[in-house]
Formats: sequence, structure tokens, C-alpha cells
Amino acid sequence: MSTWAEQSLHGWGHYPVHGALVARPESPAEVAQALREHQGRGLLAYGLGRSYGDAPLLEGGQVLRTERLDRMLSFDDSTGWARIEAGVTVEDLARTFAPRGWFPPVVPGTWYVTAAGALANDIHGKNHHLDGTWADHVRRVELLTASGEVVVCDAEREPDLFWATVGGLGLTGLILSMEVRMVPIPGPYIEVETVKVRDLDHFFQVSAESGGYSHTVSWIDTTTRGRGMGRGHFMRGRWTAERPPAGLHLPRLTVPFDAPNALLNRATITLFNEAYYQRQRAARVRAITGYEPFFFPLDAVDGWNRAYGPRGFLQYQLVVPHDPERRAIRAVMEAVTRSGMASFLAVIKEFGDRIHPHLSFPRPGVTLAMDFPNRGRPLLDLFDRLDRIVLDAGGRLYLGKDARLSRDTFRAMYPEWEGWRALRDTWDPEGVFRSSLGRRLGLCKEDR
Repeated sequence: MSTWAEQSLHGWGHYPVHGALVARPESPAEVAQALREHQGRGLLAYGLGRSYGDAPLLEGGQVLRTERLDRMLSFDDSTGWARIEAGVTVEDLARTFAPRGWFPPVVPGTWYVTAAGALANDIHGKNHHLDGTWADHVRRVELLTASGEVVVCDAEREPDLFWATVGGLGLTGLILSMEVRMVPIPGPYIEVETVKVRDLDHFFQVSAESGGYSHTVSWIDTTTRGRGMGRGHFMRGRWTAERPPAGLHLPRLTVPFDAPNALLNRATITLFNEAYYQRQRAARVRAITGYEPFFFPLDAVDGWNRAYGPRGFLQYQLVVPHDPERRAIRAVMEAVTRSGMASFLAVIKEFGDRIHPHLSFPRPGVTLAMDFPNRGRPLLDLFDRLDRIVLDAGGRLYLGKDARLSRDTFRAMYPEWEGWRALRDTWDPEGVFRSSLGRRLGLCKEDR
């Protein structure tokens, strides 16, 4: 294994930045060696760093970067089950299997996510209403526990440990490998219909009419108040064997350096939202496209997070239960527009009915994710106000995107936290596995 070295790490939002002692194991044996030799500073796995806040960080601790654990171990083309190491990415799976008629069962908005990160955050995608989360398509997870024992767990074997690991943000052990069930596809293309949505009520109307589509999501304008609140573009898609027009490709762009902090402000974000909304003039547009621009449009811009400047950005992703009057979503959007701050990129969709225990995020209802340039205290104050709206509605925030939620608010949003912590303590009584997020929320034994 490579030697330990001090390094500064951050998530995709570039906030916060924490120093740690970092190593890059290249095999499960080297991961086990690192566990045996850890120095009592706490241990955490770090994949590609696409969690937005401090979930993948451990200030002053020891961090294992797992991207070199990237071997595909086996594939059964009669069932679609692939056995893979923890560092295999969604990109690896898509590029390898899409030409063979298979695709990962659930993908987030970026394919730069490891399999272990997908389980630790229990990722969801545009097809949650039909197919649930990553955990619904996984079995035989090999987890290196604090005792040094490798435990195989899933919904049937050691289910308590498995469900504590699902959405457990790396705090139950070190994921070494798993089996994931790929899904058959007729071709690597998506039939997409984009509906221009007038307002929030129209969004829900279109969403209710989209049962024939396996994947749905909507970009939403968070800068418009009044009658146009919630306007946007609703995108619904399904796999197809039909080919797109010849020559269609996704251009690659790069943000080569951090933009000035002032580049993304209320005025420029409002202009972007207006231009983006008006770019489609027809009420509905149908197209055939490759899977990359449909599932991973932002990945076409390398380092797009640098556009937010050296102070970075914070994402606020919530889920609130269904409400015919959409009161919580409206209140959140009104609070954002009144604040004078604006979200450069916001997406909204309806979750399905599947619920996983403990710290898994998705719940039946509506999820809204918004990205904000880091404005310091004014932005944190806005988030505190949004927390109260979400909590009063019976909702919660996505911990994999969070960098500042208070301990008390977390515990109110996740009443299962105490049961999760008891299960975690059974397998890690000394509190070996820690993170900056775990410390902040009181999930690590040293910080209770």
C-alpha cells in the first residue's frame, strides 16, 4: 500500500475543506492492513468525493481513497448480476455493459460515483418511482468491520448490518465488494419528451400523466415569484432501440480554474434561469438521445463546480410528504426568492413509495435540490429557515449533500438515528469508523 500522507480533502461543493492522513490501497488485503495499523484517529473511506459536504471527510483522521479498488470480478449474463469491487464506478458499469445490452439499475446525476459510495449514500435516480434506490439491486456486500472480520451482508444475510450500511455514510465499516443487478435495455438510447411547465401546479399535473415513462425529472426556476413560480422543463424518458440522428454527440467542456466568487450572483443566475426556460419554445419536444446527455448532462463540463468560485457552493436537497396544496414546496421557494439569493441549478421530482430504514433519504413525496454559491452566514441563515419549513412538514434533508445541518434538527428529521447508532455500536464498539459529518451530528462515539 502507498504510504500515508497529509492531504486536504473536500467534497464536490468545495466546502468545507478538511485535512487528513490519506492512503490509497490497491487491494482488499491492503484495506485490511490499514485497519490493523490505524492509529486511533478514526478511519473513513473516500471514493471520488462526489458527496457535496463533509460526509466523505474526517478532519485530522485517516482516510482511505478507494478509487484503485476498481476490479470487475464476474458477470452472469443470464441474470445480470455483476460482482464488483468498491471502487468500480457507475461510468465503468455503463461503458462496459451498455454496448452489451445492460445498464446500472439506478444512476444519480453524475456517473463519477463508486459502487461503495452509491450504497453508503443509498443513491436514487430518475426512476425511483419504479425501481427504488441502489440498495434495492444489491446483494452479497462484503464489509470489513472494526474487528477485522469480513462480513457478507444483504437483505437476507445479516440484514441489520446491511440496512445500517445502506445510507450509513461509511460509518459501519469498509465496503470491499458487492453484487449489483444490471438491468436489460433494448439499446443505449433514450426516447425523451420535454414538456415546458408553466408553474408548480402544471409540474404536478405533468408528473401525474407520466406513468408510461421509466425516468422523470424536472429542472425548475427558483427565481420567479407569483403566477410563474415553479415553471421549468419536465423531462421524461424511456429506453429505446431507436437511434438518434447521425452525428449526435455530447461536446466536452472544461472549467479550467475557479471563477470569481461574484460571477454567480442574483442577477446572473436570474438571467440564466430566464434564458434556460425560454430556450424551448414549443410546449412539448420529443427527441432520441444517447444515455449520457439524458442521465449525466453536467458531466459534459469537467470541473463544473469550479464555476462557483473558490468559496464553493452548498446544495440543499429536501423531501417532504405529498400535500395537495404543495404548501411546503411553495414556502421553500418563496423563502428562497425573498432571501435575495438564488439557486443556479434546481431539480424537482416525485419519489416512489419505497422506504428503507435508518439513514436512507428517500421517502414518498416531493424532492427538491438547489445549488447555491457559498455566501457565508446569509446563506446558512436561509438554510436554517428552510430547515424549519421542511421539519414542520415532516420532511428531511439528504445527508450526502449536507454540510451544516444542526444535531438537533437532524435528530428530529431522522428519528431512526438512535436505533441506527445502537446497531452501529454493536459492530464498532470502539468507534473506529468516523467522519466529519458523523462528529457534527453526534453519530460518532467520541462526540456524544
